[in-house]
Amino acid sequence: MRRRGRPVFAAFDVLWLNGRDVRELTLTKRKALLRAIVPERSPSILYVQHVKRDGRALYNAVCQHDLEGIVAKLAHGRYDVTAPSWLKIKNPSYSQREGRHELFERRA
Repeated sequence: MRRRGRPVFAAFDVLWLNGRDVRELTLTKRKALLRAIVPERSPSILYVQHVKRDGRALYNAVCQHDLEGIVAKLAHGRYDVTAPSWLKIKNPSYSQREGRHELFERRA
């Protein structure tokens, strides 16, 4: 957004792998599959680490660095489009929120 450098794809989950639907696997298993396919060092793709504890500390750090927020998922949750088991926790002071209401307001 701020044109700080070359864009990087941030991979935090995998739903399909080699033509196989892996949504029924737990998040922990899907993250293990993802870790196996994302290179350790790549200029264009980043494996997004997860935090098992200290979610509040992570959220506070995100807010201090003026980032949008965090996403909390159940480690043993499966991917279900009809009943999402994740929660987006937004930074209420995010500086780029202004003028981007479609990202921050729920639609009826």
